[in-house]
Amino acid sequence: MTETVSGGERLADQAYRQIRDLIVAVELAPGTPLDEKALSARLGLGLTPIREALRRLTLEKLAVIYPRRGTFVAAVNIADEARLSEIRVELEGLAAALAAERATEAQRAELVELADALVHGSVQRVDHTGLDARVHRAIYAAAHNDFLEASLNQYLNLAFRIWNLSLRDRPADRAHTHSQRAVVDAIVKGDASAARKAAEAHLRDFTAQVRSLVHPR
Repeated sequence: MTETVSGGERLADQAYRQIRDLIVAVELAPGTPLDEKALSARLGLGLTPIREALRRLTLEKLAVIYPRRGTFVAAVNIADEARLSEIRVELEGLAAALAAERATEAQRAELVELADALVHGSVQRVDHTGLDARVHRAIYAAAHNDFLEASLNQYLNLAFRIWNLSLRDRPADRAHTHSQRAVVDAIVKGDASAARKAAEAHLRDFTAQVRSLVHPR
């Protein structure tokens, strides 16, 4: 029988989401052991959903299993950022365009609320990137394409972990938040072409900024 919590969410999904967010935020640093009993105690969840979550995280390359040693947070390769961005630019643009065409009124309202919070909220890295990720995930959901949403969420997790590790001591860039707001504005207006262009520009500009900081000339 599938274990669920209030609201119908599976316990394994809850465990996955919480452990994923700890890894992406680098609260669980690369190389950290993912001990099932310790995670169970920390999250207040049973061992079965923890194990299912860890299996899923290994498939998404956020965790790695070493025989006879256990499961660990996967290492970060900064060079992966460029390869991830090549894919994400194309798919983020597609998701934004589809969201402009398919988002419900409730989803448009949610995007406006999240974008407002992002623009006017904290510039502390941990606060900003967590909210920024919520905006991205809301856009993916509004595209109403399960395959696209699943792919983009996996790439987002990997990319944001690199960014959080590289930029954790730097405040958020307000220009970045305003370019994300431009994506949301185009989606809310139903302008698919403008949404695609804004999403592509948003990602290209930010990844260029990250690379300039990680690999200064």
